[in-house]
Amino acid sequence: MATTETPFLLSVPEVDIELLRQKLETTRFPDELEDAGWNYGVPLAHVKRLVARWKDEFDWRKSEAEINKIPQYTRDIDVEGFGTLNIHYVHQRSRLDSAIPLLFIHGWPGHFLEVRRILSLLTSDTPDQPSFHVVALSLPGFGFSEAPKKQGFAARQYAEVANKLMISLGYNEYVVQGGDWGHYIAGYLATFYAHTHVKGWLSNYTNAQPPSIGTFPWLYLTHLITPYTAREKRGLQLTAGFRQQGSGYSHEQATRPQTIGYSLADSPVGLLAWIYEKLVTWTDAYPWEDDEVLEWVSIYWFSRAGPAASVRIYKEMTDGFKRPAVVGVQWTSIPFGYSAFPKELNQVPRKWLQTLGNLVFESVHSHGGHFAAHEEPEELVRDIRNMFGKGGPAAGVVPGKNGYA
Repeated sequence: MATTETPFLLSVPEVDIELLRQKLETTRFPDELEDAGWNYGVPLAHVKRLVARWKDEFDWRKSEAEINKIPQYTRDIDVEGFGTLNIHYVHQRSRLDSAIPLLFIHGWPGHFLEVRRILSLLTSDTPDQPSFHVVALSLPGFGFSEAPKKQGFAARQYAEVANKLMISLGYNEYVVQGGDWGHYIAGYLATFYAHTHVKGWLSNYTNAQPPSIGTFPWLYLTHLITPYTAREKRGLQLTAGFRQQGSGYSHEQATRPQTIGYSLADSPVGLLAWIYEKLVTWTDAYPWEDDEVLEWVSIYWFSRAGPAASVRIYKEMTDGFKRPAVVGVQWTSIPFGYSAFPKELNQVPRKWLQTLGNLVFESVHSHGGHFAAHEEPEELVRDIRNMFGKGGPAAGVVPGKNGYA
């Protein structure tokens, strides 16, 4: 049992790389309607191009070497009722002792590499910007973290793993930033560990339930009489469109994750198409390079538990799509903020977001989509600095840690 921080270097066995090549070699592609475009899903020409490059030109060892420049570790974390899980994470400390501990949490189909473009920005120690000690875990079942073996691993357990990891690293008090599932898990961290450990959180996934008369009577009443802004109306229209035309994957993963798991685990082309669709359609005209896509998908293909393990979070966090994942997040007085990007999948009005916590920071961007840390790293880092730095609404929330020399 690795109760201490163990350095981790990614080194996929050569036999696994060869098996991937063999599977790609024997791919049987589906047919396609002549005028389909993106109307029926990922165009055949895109997948054929990516498969050919994955098989013959993409250099995984080169990607592996670049990934290994990021400081990675593993550590065993005991989870009540689920035994011990070996957790993989990035841990980059600032040179400043006064740096603010920050936990970054990814979602699906993201992974720990989403932190790569913001890591050096957050840990820099320039005099005029706050600095952070950054931890980015691979959620259990994702990347190179061990997956749970039993049913019921949901909100409390993900939050327990994340909180225990931070405490084990000496960060008894810290702030959190996340999107997608990281949004929900950050909310549950605030619910379960507010004040004792979690001192503030910033989300780039603007999703919440509307206020109700029973839980937020004043907010509910003001919500009824306050008109939505033009931006909020556009956001609700975009959200409705996504739920009607783009959310089928989530229904499948939340109800029958094992069934789709066979395709994801056995067919690299099936996995590629499943994820590539989201990378393209969930971003704001982001110029994906082929090798960038293939590296992203390869993390799932070579992941410790296999790609099927990652989709179970949808079933566990929603009880099989019987309830919204956010429904258990409780309002606390610790500072909460959000970064709104125009091509985010779910965009709800401000008063809905106020049900999640003590809303003290809001930032609305003119471009960007679902993968903010990857698409718009400078913008997201600016929001983190503005919220937790000097003069920000959450400045000094971690006692003795202001991020400045």
